[in-house]
Amino acid sequence: MPLSEHEQKMLEQLEKQLHDEDPKFADSMGADALRTFSTKHIVLGVLGVIAGVLILLVGVGIQNIFVGVLGFLAMGASVYYGTLRRPGRRRSSGPGAANRSRGGFLSRLEAQWEERRRDDH
Repeated sequence: MPLSEHEQKMLEQLEKQLHDEDPKFADSMGADALRTFSTKHIVLGVLGVIAGVLILLVGVGIQNIFVGVLGFLAMGASVYYGTLRRPGRRRSSGPGAANRSRGGFLSRLEAQWEERRRDDH
């Protein structure tokens, strides 16, 4: 169900107030916060963790502490690399920036909702 005009204005005011009070938190809670992780980074990170586990197991198998530590470090570096965020994906902090990204999403949702209602009738 789409928001009424009054509810949209209230939501915009709350978003603006949140962004003014704590812009870093507001950016982290934005609509695209979950989409900033690179799929390439995640896949390579997982592959690196698997390789690190194998190196660690080889180190334990041959009873070489240096190889085991190397495997552990490889796992840690892979986790770090896998959780890196995409560069250049920051949201602009100008006035109405949150509304532009949210507006497109809400517009698509409303269009899909209307299309479904027309299909049902």
